[in-house]
Amino acid sequence: MDTARSLIVAELVPLVTAKALRRGTFRLASGREASFYLDAKQVILDARGSMLVGRAILEILRAHGPLPAAVGGMSIGADPVTSAVVTMAGVAGLDLRGFMVRKEPKDHGTKRYIEGPVAPGERVVIVEVVMPSPAVRLDPSAGARLVPDPFLLDLQMPPGPDGLETLRQIRERDAWIPVIMMSGKAQLTDAVQAIKQ
Repeated sequence: MDTARSLIVAELVPLVTAKALRRGTFRLASGREASFYLDAKQVILDARGSMLVGRAILEILRAHGPLPAAVGGMSIGADPVTSAVVTMAGVAGLDLRGFMVRKEPKDHGTKRYIEGPVAPGERVVIVEVVMPSPAVRLDPSAGARLVPDPFLLDLQMPPGPDGLETLRQIRERDAWIPVIMMSGKAQLTDAVQAIKQ
């Protein structure tokens, strides 16, 4: 990790720990129980947190080669993350646009599924606070091409398939997509299984 990103992460981690991390017993949407809950909105909707998240993601994008044309994701979850990244790109004088993907196309006006200044065939990066399912995809007919960048998965991803199943589905699609797997409750056997995939 480069120095700029290290400094951002060093400031972001205590903020996340103080504002977003809750310990206890939590019932998740999947019906599963978790011993902790990470409410990322408490950080991304905070002025300093938004700036740090935007800078951190921008540094990661810059480290992986040329910037994409745009960043975005499913509305409403990705909207504050998209805004933070695009704003910090503007502060840095970089050309980066944002977009939002609606659950359903509008039934009035332009009737768009994807909102924002993105054109068909442009390379985009999906940002999301929670990825509900690996089946969430941009519809190519809606004017976007999904070119996946690194995925960050938790072994216990509710609702739907767990992290290992999601990893298997990603590998079926493209064996070379980078995946970062994490967990607060994993066993060594889980780690071995993830590495084998």
